[in-house]
Amino acid sequence: MLTEELLDKPKYKEITGVDRRTNLSQEEFLNEYVKNSRPVVLTDAAKDWKAMKKFTPAWFKEHYSHINKNINGVNYNMGDFIDMMLTSTAENPAPYPYNFNVEKVFPELMKDFLPEVIYGKIDRINHKLMPKKLLQGTTVYEIFLGGKGSSFPYLHYDALFMHTQITQVYGSKDFIMYPPEQTPSMYPFEDNPKFSQVNFLDPDLEKFPLFAAAKPIIFTLQEGETLLFPSGWWHTTKITEPCISLGRAQLNGYNWDNFINDRYVNWKKKISIGALPVLAYGKVVGGIMNAQER
Repeated sequence: MLTEELLDKPKYKEITGVDRRTNLSQEEFLNEYVKNSRPVVLTDAAKDWKAMKKFTPAWFKEHYSHINKNINGVNYNMGDFIDMMLTSTAENPAPYPYNFNVEKVFPELMKDFLPEVIYGKIDRINHKLMPKKLLQGTTVYEIFLGGKGSSFPYLHYDALFMHTQITQVYGSKDFIMYPPEQTPSMYPFEDNPKFSQVNFLDPDLEKFPLFAAAKPIIFTLQEGETLLFPSGWWHTTKITEPCISLGRAQLNGYNWDNFINDRYVNWKKKISIGALPVLAYGKVVGGIMNAQER
């Protein structure tokens, strides 16, 4: 559940669009965007990635046709999916999301996404004191392939209160975003409050009347650009051309407490004896990381 502190931040009321920045220094990035929980598009963060210009639909079909993904009970191998992706239309869209955990399925490709973009002073996800078990429930590095007319099926904010990074490796993608203060208009599920009940493609405004007044931020993320946005931001995507994206979860001092509390609540439901140690470990490690950042 989003905290009252996150919902009430007045700075969100000022955000009507997403800045595009080039050659942004680390200090400017931290002071203008990270500290103020503002989304930003970096136009040149991935300019040195080997993935750029290398990862095309044809390249994935050539090298990974044997890879399979099940979507809604139907199995699609990469070769067939690429054909569907390239001929996808609004009337007959390719199935989506066609996504994979890079570290598990394509570990050899991790080197092609360097240098990494770090959303904060240090990378807490890859910190030596971060147990991988605490990250269960999210995918840190995720490849998405999609065709024209496809869209992510839900309005949501990301698991474990993670900040989010999306880099367009091939093609473009349209984003629809809502700041945390508009959460009441999203009608979150009671048992899964990170997901909206509203079908954003065809909203039932009689059932969800507040959604009519919700004010989205809509923009296109172009090939080569990287979007970074804070935890708690509602979002979904529409695809207007074949595209390949890298998603990357981000963790820093600004979402650490929400992350640990989320872990505690979930562990308490499943393994109650392990919940308090998770909370205690999170507080201690968070303090160490805070000291390192200072």
